[in-house]
Order: sequence, then structure tokens, then C-alpha cells
Amino acid sequence: MSLARVDYIAPWWTYWLHNFPHINLRFQSIDKSFQPEDENYQQSLIFLGCVAAAGLGLNLLCLAIYLSCLCCCRKDEEEESKKPNSCCVTWSAVTAGLITCVGVGVGFYGNSETNDGVYQLTYSLYNVNHTLGGVDSLVTGTMGNMKTGLHQHLARLDEIFATRGDYVQTLQFMQQMADNVIKQLLGLPDWEEAKVDLASIADQTANMEYYRWLTYLLLLILDLIICLLACLGLAKQSRWLLTTMMVFGVLMLVLSWTSLGADLATAVGTSDFCVSPDKYVMSQTKGLIGSDIVHYYIYCNQTLSNPFQQPLTIFQRSLTTMQIQIQGLLQFAVPLFPTAERDLLGIQHVLNSSEASLHQLTALLDCRGLNKDYLDAMVGVCYDGVEGVLYLCLFSILAACAFTVMLCAIPRAWRQIACREQDYDDIDEEDPFNPRARRIGSQNPSHPNMHSFCSYSSSMGSQNSLHPPAPTVSNAPMSEYMNQTALFGGNPRYENVPLIGRGSPPPSYSPSMRATYLSMTEEQSRHFGNDFQA
Repeated sequence: MSLARVDYIAPWWTYWLHNFPHINLRFQSIDKSFQPEDENYQQSLIFLGCVAAAGLGLNLLCLAIYLSCLCCCRKDEEEESKKPNSCCVTWSAVTAGLITCVGVGVGFYGNSETNDGVYQLTYSLYNVNHTLGGVDSLVTGTMGNMKTGLHQHLARLDEIFATRGDYVQTLQFMQQMADNVIKQLLGLPDWEEAKVDLASIADQTANMEYYRWLTYLLLLILDLIICLLACLGLAKQSRWLLTTMMVFGVLMLVLSWTSLGADLATAVGTSDFCVSPDKYVMSQTKGLIGSDIVHYYIYCNQTLSNPFQQPLTIFQRSLTTMQIQIQGLLQFAVPLFPTAERDLLGIQHVLNSSEASLHQLTALLDCRGLNKDYLDAMVGVCYDGVEGVLYLCLFSILAACAFTVMLCAIPRAWRQIACREQDYDDIDEEDPFNPRARRIGSQNPSHPNMHSFCSYSSSMGSQNSLHPPAPTVSNAPMSEYMNQTALFGGNPRYENVPLIGRGSPPPSYSPSMRATYLSMTEEQSRHFGNDFQA
């Protein structure tokens, strides 16, 4: 453990996360080493989730205070300017939309990076499991050939060579060599238990990662849909849609803070492992595999000796010695004992297959293959995995900010919609400028027909109205005249009298025309006075 690492260097963000305070639920500082089985260490990760929960509570409290102020501190709608409020709501919606789009983009990238890192981890675990399975299979097969096949051939040859003591002595020597090979193979570590553990860890990790990836994918899509529907509700001024999106916005705000707490705890715990992975691996393999073997595979340094070099060398020498003995018997014993040829060739086949297994076993036990899988797993977890989780934390923060802005904008937009509907309902139906009055008049013939100054339907009337009408004596009573003047604002301006009932806007008079109108109206007023006296 004193050798310097040159192959694996933990990224800087793992050290940054590793330096986060590790505090248990009793507010006591604990060791920062990765110890997932320790209760205090588990509480330190839960404490990070509690910090996110406190942030959620503070966020909801601020929203409640804002909504209370919005409801209790209303200004007078008549004095309130609507244009600034509309701009405020519009810019709030634009800001929430932009933050959501950026957050969703960051979330997709982080989700993909995390998935790539976990996939690289599981792929490396499966490779290690395949390698250990291959080693176990070769050792088991070679020992089976030595114990069964070779022993049977030697027993039959012992009967054939019973009359030759030197040949029998050669067969006994070969049996000793076979027992020595079996002894060396039994000295190799038993990989079966470690292989099973790696396989179960890889399967569980792959299943958890699939559901995690799918959950975040649905969360990202849901965030985007809620933001789009909220913008649609603001554009359509749909109160029920805004109410629904407000409820979903609160739900997504809770989910954003929850995911932030889970991601933060995951990032810190994984960083604690990435800062010193060798220590944890050696502690987990203690009692199963020798520390020198684990050290050899983790570091794979040229200065380190192969712990399997001695048994493999003895295995190779034993096979070579046995092959030399078989060649001698084939050369000298077969001419004397032709029936021994079949068993000698069978032993030679067993030795050849054992030698092939020896070469494969030597390649599989070499540190370079397992060390590469180990480094790939560390890079996948500590680089892509932790980096992706950090991006997911950023997504959660951006989503929380976006939904906070949206929840602040929706009540104000709802208030504006309510004010506009109230102003529209308060319009006097007798007002000739009210479009509703004209619609009612056209639909109800019994309703008196009132014309508006804004009607430009009669262009000929506008042209003819420029000429003064013939001086006629009006027999209209005074009450009708007062009603007509009150209809146009209550100001009895005489120049407006000839305009009653016209469908064109008031013309612009020249000085000569205005003098003609004044003389005409004075004459009409004298006629009114004479009629009234009469």
C-alpha cells in the first residue's frame, strides 16, 4: 500500500465532495472513510437528505409568505396599472421556461453520463466474473483429469508392466508428479465465492440503474410538459389549466428537492469510495483472498512478484517431467508390451490438455486483464458516474427554481384574469360604446337602437353631413332634447344636436360652417322658446 498510484487518480470533484461535512443525526462529526455498513456513516448520508428536506421546507415557507402578501396586500384595481403587471407575469413565464429548458438539457446529459458510468461498472464486473469463472473452470478440469483419467491409465499400466520393476518405478514417479500438480492447483485461491458475489452485485446494480434511468427520464419529460402547459394556460388565460399546473408545480417542486437530496447523498458516498477505493476493496476481500493477491491485481506493478508464479512453475515442470517419461516408455516399452501403447497415448493426451490449460490459466491469472477491468470500473464510477450525478443535482436545483418562479407567476396571472373579467362585467349595457350593447340591440329588436360615434358604416352620410340642413322648425319636446344631450355626455352643446341619429363620426368644421351652425341653432332655440310660451 505504500506504492504510489500512477494508473488511477481520483478526479478533483470527488475530493471536493469528500470534504463535505459528515455529521450523523446526533450532530456529531464522524470519519469520512467509506463505511456503508457503519450506522454513523449511514446517518451522515441521511443527514444530507435532511438538509435538502430543510431546503424544501424553506422554499414552501417563502412561497406561502409570498402568496399571503399577494392576497392580503392588494391594491385598488382602478389605480393599478395593468401593463407593468402583465410584463411581470410575461417575463416570469419566460424566465421559468428558459430555466426549465436549460435544466432539462442538463438533466438529460447527467442522466446519460450516469448511465454510461454504471454500465461501464457492470461491464467490468461481468468481465471479472467471467475471468474468475474461467480460472475456476480450468483448475477444476485439470484436477479432474489428473485424479480420474491419469489414475486409471497408470493403474492399467501397472498391471501390464508388473514384470518390469524399472517401468513400474517410472509409473510411480509419474503418480508422484500428478499428485504434486494437484497439490499446486489446490493451493490456488477458491474463486467460486468471489465470483458469485460479483455476479450478484452486477445484476443488482444493473437492475437499480435501469429503474433509476427510467425514473429520471419520466421526471425530465414531466417537467417539460408541465412547463409547456403552464405557458399555454397563461397564453389562453385558462384558469382551470393554471390551477391544475399550480398543483402539479407544487408536486414537481417536492420531487425536485427530493431528487436533490438523494443525488447529493449518492455523490458524497460515491466520492468517499473513489478517494480511496483500494482500502475498501481489500477490507471486503479479507478472509476470502490473500492481501498479497489483491494488492497484486489492484496495482499490477512490474516490481511486484506474481503470487502464482511458484505453483505455476511447479505445474509446468511436473508436466514436462511426465511428458519426458511417457516419451521414453513409448520408445522402449511399447515394443515389449504392445498392449500398453493405448494407455500411454491416453496419458500423453491428458498431459497435452493439461499443458494447454496451464497456458490459459497463466494468461487469466496475469494481473493486466483484471487490473484493466478494475481501472475501467473506477473510471466509470468516479468520472462518468459522479459527474453525471452532479449534473443531476444541478438539474434538481434549476427545476426547483423554475417551478418556484412559475408558482409565483400563476397567482398573479390568475388575479389579472379575474380583474379583467370583473371590469368587463361592470361595463354599463346602456353605454353606446359597449360592444355588448350593440349585440343586444341587434338580437333584441324591442331594445332602442343606439348608434355609436365609432360606426363608419355610412360613408355617404358622412359626406352629406358636411352640408348644413335646411332650417326646419322642430316640434320635439324639451325632454327629448335633454335625453339626446344626456346620451352624449350630459353636456348640452347645441352643435351636437344635428348629429343625433347619424351613423358617421363628427365632422371637422371650417370657421364659415361653424358660423352657419351657430346662426341655425340660435334660430331653432327661438322657435323652441316661442313654442314653449305658446
